[in-house]
Amino acid sequence: MSAQPEGRHRMPGVDPYPEGTEGAGEGAPVVLVVDDLEANRRLLEAVLSPRGYAVRLCGSGEEALEWLSDRVPDLVLLDVLMPGVDGYEVCRRVRGDERTAYVPVVMVTASGSEQKLRAIEAGADDFVTKPFDQSELLARVRSLVRVKRYHDTIVRQAVELTAWNRELESKVSAQVEELERVGRLRRFLSPQVAGLVMESGDEGFLASHRAEITATFCDLRGFTSFAETSEPEEVMAVLADYHEALGELVFRFEGTLEHFAGDGLLVFFNDPIPCPDAPDRAVRMAVAMRSRVGHLAEGWRRHGHDLGLGVGIAQGYATLGRVGFEGRYDYAAIGTVTNMSARLSAVAQAGQILISQKVAARAGEDVVTRSLGPIELRGISKPVETFEVLGLDSARSPS
Repeated sequence: MSAQPEGRHRMPGVDPYPEGTEGAGEGAPVVLVVDDLEANRRLLEAVLSPRGYAVRLCGSGEEALEWLSDRVPDLVLLDVLMPGVDGYEVCRRVRGDERTAYVPVVMVTASGSEQKLRAIEAGADDFVTKPFDQSELLARVRSLVRVKRYHDTIVRQAVELTAWNRELESKVSAQVEELERVGRLRRFLSPQVAGLVMESGDEGFLASHRAEITATFCDLRGFTSFAETSEPEEVMAVLADYHEALGELVFRFEGTLEHFAGDGLLVFFNDPIPCPDAPDRAVRMAVAMRSRVGHLAEGWRRHGHDLGLGVGIAQGYATLGRVGFEGRYDYAAIGTVTNMSARLSAVAQAGQILISQKVAARAGEDVVTRSLGPIELRGISKPVETFEVLGLDSARSPS
């Protein structure tokens, strides 16, 4: 059994594809011819089919409406006077259906002006007067089919544009969400670490958890008196240089930045990304910070500002996770270890890096220290064995 052409399904009592319509190619404009006289239908078919139109023939208004119930032609050639449902009613129903509202309708009329007026009122686009002139008929059909194809193109493009806009809005929304997520992560993570988290898509580390970290706290000696006696613009300029210098080093050593608070800065290692050399990395970062701030301090002294960096580093367990509220979150470490690093920093002199015994024991072999013995620290119940970092000795570094 041979396959039927696409879309050629017969409706009960209707033969919308009679003989003589097989010659039109795929995609040919479809013209629905509606006339109760078979001779007229065949004549119109004989004129249109050789010109590449796919002609569909219906012998009554009822048959035409049934055919149109699930098909949309490119043009309707419609006889006015037919028994039953006449051409005016068919035209009104074509215009009343949103699927076919823009299909061109050409009414085939006698010469009476009254019929043309009623046809206009019913929604007809054009007229062909019986007996019709072939050239005139073809010109009208060709022009209106072109208009219909333009309309179809506009509708298709509007649908595509709507779909494209929805897709674009979805992409923009996703990108904005992603940028906001990246922004949140980069508030406290180095770009390298934030990139790893973004690639994995896992923000589970933001939930509260416990981990051993190496906490590094630093601030400027003499900053309080400097801020009290200087103009606000001078204070802001010093802080801008200071933050830029230290922030670049935090990112280079891939530390987790907990916060900037004026001249105070807290960084920790080994969370959220595991860092087996956390104590050594923290000390190396602190040495680099001391050197960087030393260069800045030379410039500050020329302006009469006596400022120097003090650093404290401690090792211990803390509870870590996201704190804050919707739209303003930070990543915090809560525990004695952060307090100890801050207290060590507070007793450090300008240019001093003070570390706890755990940090000294786990730092690299090339870290040169000297013991300061037990030191009483405010808020810490027992004296803390404290070491001062003198520098890094490359000769002692393992090969």
